[in-house]
Amino acid sequence: MTIKKLLTFVGLPFMVMLTFFMIQQPVLAAGQTVSQVQAKKTLVLGTSPDYAPYEFLVNKNGKNKIVGMDIQVAQKLADDLGVKLVVKSMDFDALLVGLETGKVDMVISAMSPTDERSKSVDFSDVYYLGGQSILVNKADAKIYHSKNSFNGKKVGVQTGSLQQTLAKKQIKDAQITGLAKVPDLVLALKSHKIDGIVAEEPVATAYASNDPELVQINGKFDLGADMQGSAIAFPKDSPTLVAAANKSIGKIKKQKLIPQYLKNAGQLMKVNTHNTSMWHYWAYFAKGIGYTLFITIVSIAIGILIGVLLAFGRLAKNKLVHALAVMYIEFVRGTPLMIQIMFVYFGIGLWVNIPALLAGVIAVSLNSAAYVAEIIRSGINAIDAGQTEASRSLGLSQRDTMRYIVLPQALKNIWPALGNEFISLIKESSIVSIIGVTDLIYQLKVVQSATYKGVAPIFVAMVIYFIMTFSLSKLLNYVERKMQHA
Repeated sequence: MTIKKLLTFVGLPFMVMLTFFMIQQPVLAAGQTVSQVQAKKTLVLGTSPDYAPYEFLVNKNGKNKIVGMDIQVAQKLADDLGVKLVVKSMDFDALLVGLETGKVDMVISAMSPTDERSKSVDFSDVYYLGGQSILVNKADAKIYHSKNSFNGKKVGVQTGSLQQTLAKKQIKDAQITGLAKVPDLVLALKSHKIDGIVAEEPVATAYASNDPELVQINGKFDLGADMQGSAIAFPKDSPTLVAAANKSIGKIKKQKLIPQYLKNAGQLMKVNTHNTSMWHYWAYFAKGIGYTLFITIVSIAIGILIGVLLAFGRLAKNKLVHALAVMYIEFVRGTPLMIQIMFVYFGIGLWVNIPALLAGVIAVSLNSAAYVAEIIRSGINAIDAGQTEASRSLGLSQRDTMRYIVLPQALKNIWPALGNEFISLIKESSIVSIIGVTDLIYQLKVVQSATYKGVAPIFVAMVIYFIMTFSLSKLLNYVERKMQHA
């Protein structure tokens, strides 16, 4: 089979399928029923575990486990339905997307049932109603007394949260900074990038109690129409699940279980803060390194295979094959990797339920392939055309010329660029943490949440990334020298 036929056979169906996914209109997940959940014997919960004491991570028997008041509420519902609770971690602003695309059956993450959210999902009754506080640096505690003290100031909120709405509506001329994770907001506060953080009272209390540099003040917000409390979100048109959740919430209220849930969460938080040294969390970082290297190695291997096909496609004389290869390369290089990861996980996930790790590998591989293709193409084009003509005049076929004459020389030329792509991939793969893949960045966030320390985990992760990339750079340089003397 010639290279042209191979590219047409393999590349054309791939491109057609990709085009279909890009133009197909997404169909949101249909409403769930109690019978469907009981049939699959699992209730999948989506949450953002960076909001102690509602939901946060602890290390139990060497494994990360999501715990907190909200998780106990979810467990109560699962027990009442007679199914197993499965918890998935996501960024807060991706939770409703995950719900709408069928990645999870419900969302519990201190989420308020606002009118805007109710247009796309169904909500249960409110299971907890708490006040709103503001976290400030201890040195600034005398300056700030309520929300009115922050008029014209820089205020941090979690993206897509009720606190973001409160700050916009009730703090005059506030400069709002929205971040996906509360630990990132705390780091911004302690580095004086913002002046305060609007957070629910239990969350503010948790951080102020475990960090002597922070102080909690009463925000004195008007909690009338804006204050909806915390409820469980379900896919739109899920009346039986909502009814089941309301029944469980009724039991929780009748038995007054919320105070006990908060007490249990507080005890688990003390376990986290018993030893906050970075050495104590070495297993977290080690796990992150393992996932990061796995994603990088697999992605670069797949990326090279697809990249070779794309490079030959771009060099092909067949106009259709050439056009498809150019379209793919330019499209992938012209869109952010983060969007591609979310598209594979949430978008393609509408048709095929792709696990987060696999979705991350697929997205990173397809992204790397576009860059590898250009590296290989440039290396092939750099070979003098006279060598091709000479080999053909000696009776070598086009395939043999490419295999024995062009590619060996091109590989020597492109090796440094391929090495740089490999090194870049180690760093760029960190974006997969947004869909809950436990890579190094994900584990960094876990340690931040567990220890209430912002800078130390970042420093450790930065050193680890440097060691990995520096070691790889030296290895690639060694191989390059060997190739040059071969």
